Amino acid sequence: MGIRVQEWTNPSSAEPYFSGQSEWRSEGFSYSSQLAQFQEFLLRANKYKCLKMKGERGATDKRLILVEDFPNQFYRQPHNFHDILRVFVKSSQCPLVFIVSGSSRGEGSLRSLFPQEIQEELHISCISFNPVAPTTMTKVLKRILCSEAEKQSHQRLFVPDKAELEMLCSGSSGDIRSAINSLQFSCLPEKTKSSLKKPPAASTERNVSLSKRRAKRVKPAKEQEELQAVGGRDASLFLFRALGKILHCKRGNPEDVNEAEAASEPCLPRHLLHHHREVLLVQPELVVERSQTSGEFFSLCLHQNYLDFFSEIADVDRASDYLSDADLLIGNWPIRHIMEDYGSSVATRGLIHSNSRQLPVGFRPLHKPGWCLISKQHQNNCLAAQSLFRSFSLTPVALQTQLLPFLVKLSHPTSSQAQTAFLQEVGQMSLRRGSGRLTLENLRDKEMGQELEEEDEEEGETEKSLQASQPQLPTNQDLMEEEDQIIEEYDSD
Repeated sequence: MGIRVQEWTNPSSAEPYFSGQSEWRSEGFSYSSQLAQFQEFLLRANKYKCLKMKGERGATDKRLILVEDFPNQFYRQPHNFHDILRVFVKSSQCPLVFIVSGSSRGEGSLRSLFPQEIQEELHISCISFNPVAPTTMTKVLKRILCSEAEKQSHQRLFVPDKAELEMLCSGSSGDIRSAINSLQFSCLPEKTKSSLKKPPAASTERNVSLSKRRAKRVKPAKEQEELQAVGGRDASLFLFRALGKILHCKRGNPEDVNEAEAASEPCLPRHLLHHHREVLLVQPELVVERSQTSGEFFSLCLHQNYLDFFSEIADVDRASDYLSDADLLIGNWPIRHIMEDYGSSVATRGLIHSNSRQLPVGFRPLHKPGWCLISKQHQNNCLAAQSLFRSFSLTPVALQTQLLPFLVKLSHPTSSQAQTAFLQEVGQMSLRRGSGRLTLENLRDKEMGQELEEEDEEEGETEKSLQASQPQLPTNQDLMEEEDQIIEEYDSD
């Protein structure tokens, strides 16, 4: 194409957290932070043309600036990155290309570094590449194996079987480059693999015998995770997909199980046969871990969406009991950080076990928890109460629960229409108008649960700081302490 690429690479020197511009050290050497170096790189690459080296052919007028490794400071302070882009756009002479990884972490970075308002302001075009389908990727890997097998001898090339190829394709997450790298490692001779990871000698014979018996069975999730770790991409899940794995609760097909395997499995007693379920295809604890959210927030999302996936009222009753048990485990504050994993395990496994009759597979929209919407509405009411009735020197909760309903009963004259409207909305409950159903917000496909949870935490911190900024009323104990007086005896001479 005849285009010179100027790529930014992060400097290897460590930088202090607070460094923003150039600094001078005591030894006399100058030091620049990553922010200053990145800004200087963009301005120089945009202003000056590339030098033509000896032996190069073609013109050097066409150039392109490439950024794939972002400075760490931009993730903590995205507004600095936005300011640099605004300066660059005013005098840009060549295109600027940013490459963001396609993993879930990359999606979070894309939303923090390039929000929608910045893309519209600076006219940034977003080009996204769809992942390769697993069937197509399997055909490509088979074609590569056939061509390499013709070039090399069979002694030097180890050909993976069909199950291993499918696992490589699923571990690559649609990235053809990652799949080829994993295939190259899988085709190494057995001696090379054994030198990288040597199993104990005593368990080698036992593993060989077990592999023959379990050749047609599905491998556990832990073994699949170990095989995908070599060359595999980020295994984290979006919240939409993680919830779908639990709510759809896919199980194994009983027709695929051999008679010998079915006879070897332990059977339940006659009075517990109604608890029999087929083998799960997913591990609930692993799904919650890969969703990158806390167990409490994941259980909250399940509580919001599980009703649409049940068809029997008895199953709903059992599922609500499991959710209540999970809430009881997480509700104890002193040991909450210990019992959180147990609570999420009870909620996920309880929902899966309670769903005795699985509905036909189909698309069902998922919604964000209604608790998030109520929390936002409560936060907005607190801010409005603080700004409109600041002269009363009360906390937002005391304003909405004590003062404002009393002012409505007294028909207190207000100084502005905003105060009157807020009193009518918050200070009284209408008996004629029934409480309508909340309009829930849909959960998007590529939305990270960690970001939703961080938004809720920020709202909670704002509410705490808002209450702390208000003057606190003295308690009865404080008033009693102030009224206590020291009485001394008076001696008259």
